[in-house]
Amino acid sequence: MASSSIITLLFLVAFAIHDAHASVNSRNYAAHNNIVGPRRSMLAFAPWKQAHATFYEGGSGTFGGACGYEDVVKDGYGMDTAALSTVMFKGGETCGGCYEIRCVASQGQGGGGCNQGGQSSIFVTATNLCPPDSNGGWCNPPREHFDLAKPAFLKIAQYKAGIVPVQYRRVPCKRQGGVRYTITGNPYFNLVKVWNVGGAGDVVGVQVKGDDKLKWTEMKRNWGQKWETNAMLVGESLTFRVRASDGRYSTSWHVAPKNWQFGQTFEGKNFN
Repeated sequence: MASSSIITLLFLVAFAIHDAHASVNSRNYAAHNNIVGPRRSMLAFAPWKQAHATFYEGGSGTFGGACGYEDVVKDGYGMDTAALSTVMFKGGETCGGCYEIRCVASQGQGGGGCNQGGQSSIFVTATNLCPPDSNGGWCNPPREHFDLAKPAFLKIAQYKAGIVPVQYRRVPCKRQGGVRYTITGNPYFNLVKVWNVGGAGDVVGVQVKGDDKLKWTEMKRNWGQKWETNAMLVGESLTFRVRASDGRYSTSWHVAPKNWQFGQTFEGKNFN
């Protein structure tokens, strides 16, 4: 009886070791192939929330101001963009995040300014900040508010309304191609713009690694989706790892060759 118990125990230990080894190998495989974190973003199940929306004038070169997107059209976001109130902007952390917004008719207001002949909802990208004490205080904390680019606003609401109640929810971003990394600065101060990010869309952490002396180095948010480091990157083939707000990581191995130059943009692995 004792001998049988010992054999059973040894079998269970061996099975546990094999299972743990397989689990480690699976994680290593996933990391090497940029599959780290949940396979699907939980944003797909985000609930609807209440807010208000206004609009502001501008163009593709101004709608991405506080997030560091020089041209929202060239950067792949189009004109369906939004400036977020302070509590939603979170110091630039939500830049690149995507929202579905629908106009809500208010009682006694004849539809509340909603565009009855327009779209039932729109999908926008957060590309700017609606600063406090603007728009009559609608963007002041603790209000959740969208100051939409005018072309986006007119898809769901009437121009004369000016402001409308809306419902919104976070949704996964769908992008064409990979995550882009634009490197600017100088050998002693590197600034990397991270853009065209799929999945959650908003990046909350960036690391960079070279192929020689530079080990994994955490980058610091400078503003919006521009990340900085004083580490010496010149002369190294660069790998970038980004962490999205939904906890997923994407690693783009050696996207920049050793002879990269400031001002160049490189395309890596996306979350889509």
